[in-house]
Amino acid sequence: MFVAHRMKLKGEIGPTFKVGDKKVTMSISKSGFNAWKEGRPIQNALLFAISFMYERAMLIMNDIVVAITGRNYFFPNKPQQFHDECAKYCRCAVAVRALLWKLAGWKSLFFLYLSETLWSIPPHPACAMFVTNHGSTIDEQTGTCIPSSSTYAGRWYSLLTCKYCVCIFSTLLCCSCSNLTYSIIHSSVGTNYHCEHHDFPTIPLHRLGELRKIAPEYYPQGSRDNVFQIMRKVFSKPEFYACMDAHI
Repeated sequence: MFVAHRMKLKGEIGPTFKVGDKKVTMSISKSGFNAWKEGRPIQNALLFAISFMYERAMLIMNDIVVAITGRNYFFPNKPQQFHDECAKYCRCAVAVRALLWKLAGWKSLFFLYLSETLWSIPPHPACAMFVTNHGSTIDEQTGTCIPSSSTYAGRWYSLLTCKYCVCIFSTLLCCSCSNLTYSIIHSSVGTNYHCEHHDFPTIPLHRLGELRKIAPEYYPQGSRDNVFQIMRKVFSKPEFYACMDAHI
């Protein structure tokens, strides 16, 4: 879902609906990404921010639909058990939001919505980590494609990418049921060590920095990454997601 806003993907993206005699594939993220112009990072970053935040808002509305109907229409081919679990989650989420609205007003929900989205878009520095996850970089020594990357910008940057300890509440507000576990797991320090995380997924995120230190032959050392240059590169010329084009 997230990568379609910022990276090239093979095949049709998004749920397909039958409208009359035609099948229509709908994708908010892909619609925004298709408007990107190579070499225009500011314009592309703005389009990314608009489509990303709009999609997150639509997910909130989708939770209401799922809570009422008992089905998640974005996944029409999933088994009934999936829809039952989605409906259970969405009903709980909608109840929590209604309670927050009653106790603290609509601004409390708006605050959580911004907490979920603003760190992921420019010019927030944490955006550099988010938009480079699962890119397609070429190893200078072997020439092979590397399907992910880490962002090494110092200890303070590692702390900055901890998502402000609001992920559980933000998940109830903004995420679909399939993203609940992801948000809780990634709410700790260390999400910028993304390559290390995929190489050793069982290591707690807050200890990935130690892994990088004890295996210097596999991970670049130092903290020389410039987060704003990273964002400029990503939004100037988008890459394929996770080496999808490696054999094209």
